[in-house]
Amino acid sequence: MGDALKEGELFAAVDLGSNSFHMVVARHLLGQLRTVDRLRETVRMANGLDAEGGLTGEAMARALDCLSRLGQRVRTLPDNRVRVIATNTVRQLRNPQGFLVPAETALGHRIEVVSGREEARLIYLGVAHGHPTAPRKRRLVMDIGGGSTEFIIGMGDLPIERESLQMGCIASTRRFFAHGKLSKKRWKEALTEVSAEFQQFAAAYRSTGWQETFGSSGSIKAIGEILTEMKLSRGVITEPALKKLRDTLLEFDGVDDIRLPGLSEDRRPIIAGAILVLEAAFNELGIQRMQVAQTAMREGILIDMLGRASDRDPRDASIAALAKRYDVDLAQAQRVEQTVLALFEQVAERCGLGEEERDQLVWAARVHELGLSIAHSQYHRHGAYLLRHSDIAGFSTQDQQILATLVRCHRREISRNAISAIPERDAQSTLQSLVLLRLAVLLHRSHDPSPPPAMELAIDGGSVRLTLPAGWLDAHPLTRSDLDAEREYLAPFGLLLHIETR
Repeated sequence: MGDALKEGELFAAVDLGSNSFHMVVARHLLGQLRTVDRLRETVRMANGLDAEGGLTGEAMARALDCLSRLGQRVRTLPDNRVRVIATNTVRQLRNPQGFLVPAETALGHRIEVVSGREEARLIYLGVAHGHPTAPRKRRLVMDIGGGSTEFIIGMGDLPIERESLQMGCIASTRRFFAHGKLSKKRWKEALTEVSAEFQQFAAAYRSTGWQETFGSSGSIKAIGEILTEMKLSRGVITEPALKKLRDTLLEFDGVDDIRLPGLSEDRRPIIAGAILVLEAAFNELGIQRMQVAQTAMREGILIDMLGRASDRDPRDASIAALAKRYDVDLAQAQRVEQTVLALFEQVAERCGLGEEERDQLVWAARVHELGLSIAHSQYHRHGAYLLRHSDIAGFSTQDQQILATLVRCHRREISRNAISAIPERDAQSTLQSLVLLRLAVLLHRSHDPSPPPAMELAIDGGSVRLTLPAGWLDAHPLTRSDLDAEREYLAPFGLLLHIETR
């Protein structure tokens, strides 16, 4: 499913973090991506997030201004060579579309929102490729963002364990030092609260074990630089050095008073939260020494894009794993996939459907019977629930929503609520894709291994015209009945199904 790679092509990865927005532009040369440009701006979106999931006008304006500037650099690049990832703050928004629609307009490209565990996978991928190690050596990677902190144990390029906690440097500073006051008592109380969050996974992580530890993100880099300037360590973060840094920090009365060597002005208001989270991690995970990684999620996004363009799409492996886990009938899935692709090729150009919709249809065909592992009754609903709420490596939350909707609506009555929940820009293409999937599933309802009839499909606005060989429907009365019912299912969405014979 890759998009033919060309030598010299540009790729761009944009990381919309809760603290900073980052962009990396790289050129594809000799099978590798070589960085040609980097941009970073401190936006502090997390500072504008309220308890109800609203975003202040000031935070929105800062974000849109930054995206407009980043857009000047990547607006001319094709959509399949730019990937923009939004993380914790956008995940927390009550109305994500209220931010995403103007943000995508400002940037000129689509923005994907990813789960905490998918963010962790991309972070690990970036660190693993930037710091190669022995294939069988396990490593722990920690990334302190503005709104969340990710922990990953992996081996080689593959993550083994992924966790994401709501305790970023901005979030923790606001939570525990909201009035700007620092004290040993308050620090101890905060450390106890943060440490309690580790209980959900610390024992399992320690049991798995690792041989080396890396810290990525701007906060960990800043701590490493401070320790170097204070001559407490050299390029690494050690437990004794971190404790001395904490003691030095607590000599200041408040956050505004912090003055540490090597600490930049824009990092100063949030460094207390970062040090707090890092100390808790060292304590609860038993970390003695942490190397500072020079790569992070944005590099992971680039590597992931290269894989997608080179027929090494991690989403294919994720779908295959789901099909195996839930014992999907692979022969039936393949029959539906072949038929839906045949229909797709006939209408794609007329309907404006592209590679993205083709991929979604293939994945939906491969797992449309996922819910049968739970129960036959309403299995399309069960499958949609699993797809909507599982951590599926490589998929954004929007991707999972569309995939879940295709599976939810591939049979029987089409859920208007499911369709209306799709972002407006994807609603029409999702509905058209759904027509193709429903017809393919309908034609293979009997699970008969015989090939389907030679057929022609045309979609023109609200008209859906399916042409079948003369006499075929007479020999398949159940399919005739299903097609008659399909007219009624499609009609409420302005789609008129015409069945013709030749």
